[in-house]
Amino acid sequence: MTYLAQTVCIAFLTILGLGNVMATEEAEYTVVLKDKNFEVRDYEPHILAETIVDGKFSNAGNKAFGRLFKYISGDNTSQQTIEKTSPVAQEAESEKIDMTSPVSQKRENDSWVVSFMMPASYTMETLPAPKDPKVVLRQVPTQRIAVVRYSGTWSEEGYQNNKNKLDAWINENGFRVIGEPAWARYNPPFMPWFLRRNEVLVRIVIPVDNK
Repeated sequence: MTYLAQTVCIAFLTILGLGNVMATEEAEYTVVLKDKNFEVRDYEPHILAETIVDGKFSNAGNKAFGRLFKYISGDNTSQQTIEKTSPVAQEAESEKIDMTSPVSQKRENDSWVVSFMMPASYTMETLPAPKDPKVVLRQVPTQRIAVVRYSGTWSEEGYQNNKNKLDAWINENGFRVIGEPAWARYNPPFMPWFLRRNEVLVRIVIPVDNK
């Protein structure tokens, strides 16, 4: 399946009246190369809870956030097996999952795939199943990502300007792009624009001669 453009870490916490709820965990990665605002990172495998929504890019995150937030807030079935002598009992119960960052948004044809990263303590076997069939879980393998970090407003112009800078840096270093660009936002809406952490990310391969 081909994914086009952009990933957004969207914290719509004030919109939903959840201003005191903040992500406590980020996707785990190791910095392989650093050059001013540019980095190459090796991301650890992780799991995403995803949902697909229709609509414009600017509205997709709002539409999907509530659905995904319900899942991590307890709209799920935690399959707990309790082994005693006899019988073996299995019961379904809801489970709350910590908020993490980033939250991703990707284009799929005319729709958007919006994702929450699951905490690293979970596996596909231990994550509770979503009750909503529109929410699915997906394992993401290890990835090498080129990144440019910048502050500023959440505008497509800012994203595009920094994507162009990242493209130029990738070409300068002779890296090979193997994925679509992503846009990550790490702060809630009430964070002043000059303090916000924004990133453009793209999956790459570093040729052997460049290592």
